[in-house]
Amino acid sequence: MLKHRLTLIAGTIVASGFLLSPAKADFRLCNNTSSRLSVALAYTDGETWVSEGWWNLKASACETLLRGPLAAEFYYVYAMDERSGEWKGTAFMCTRDHEFRIVGREDCFVRGYDRTGFFEVDTGKDAKNWTVQLTDPVPARPTP
Repeated sequence: MLKHRLTLIAGTIVASGFLLSPAKADFRLCNNTSSRLSVALAYTDGETWVSEGWWNLKASACETLLRGPLAAEFYYVYAMDERSGEWKGTAFMCTRDHEFRIVGREDCFVRGYDRTGFFEVDTGKDAKNWTVQLTDPVPARPTP
């Protein structure tokens, strides 16, 4: 009877371990706009720059762009919607119109790519995961 009880307890502990899931460590982007977005991401491993895209996110959807613990403090994002809206910045990376993964950020035009301004995302020095939330732009209020 004691042996049966110990086996049952051990089996319950093992089964419970499978129900626990480890914390996710990813770079995610959520589209909190009313439009479909096309998204590109750029990052460095300290030596090599990589830009890649396109992820297509419908309105109110999230997507994991990179899986696993973050390897850098800064990531760069560019997004555009179907109404010509853009989320951009001053960090220029190489892109192209179709799905891409481009190594290096220099000489984009010479290498046959477009040069696109990405905005910087500072995840902090110790972050293991991060989620970027893109929202509809707020219209500028007229000056009185």
